[in-house]
Amino acid sequence: QVRLVESGGGLVQAGGSLRLSCAASGSINSIGSMGWYRQAPGNQRELVASITSGGTNYADSMKGRFTISRDNAKNTVYLQMNSLKPEDTAVYYCKVVVPRWGQLYTYWGQGTQVTVSS
Repeated sequence: QVRLVESGGGLVQAGGSLRLSCAASGSINSIGSMGWYRQAPGNQRELVASITSGGTNYADSMKGRFTISRDNAKNTVYLQMNSLKPEDTAVYYCKVVVPRWGQLYTYWGQGTQVTVSS
């Protein structure tokens, strides 16, 4: 089993910054993709950013403001969020894909609340 522990959410004023972290532990030999998604009330969960050994991918509205990175030695993925806007308010979820026995297993974190005040 794989456990994901997220941290770094909170309340920030518009224009401010936050850094989210997600540490994976458990039965992990290697990790494929790591990413962040978010879900605002009444909305579907949407991709924020993802990262693999091949590079990064961002939702259009996050490009230039958010930066995703990972520390493979620590099995940790980070999301640096700058120039935050009230519309960035959501629960942010970490997602990790672990290859095992020829299959891909997807794990989700418990979510961390990010609230941006105007």
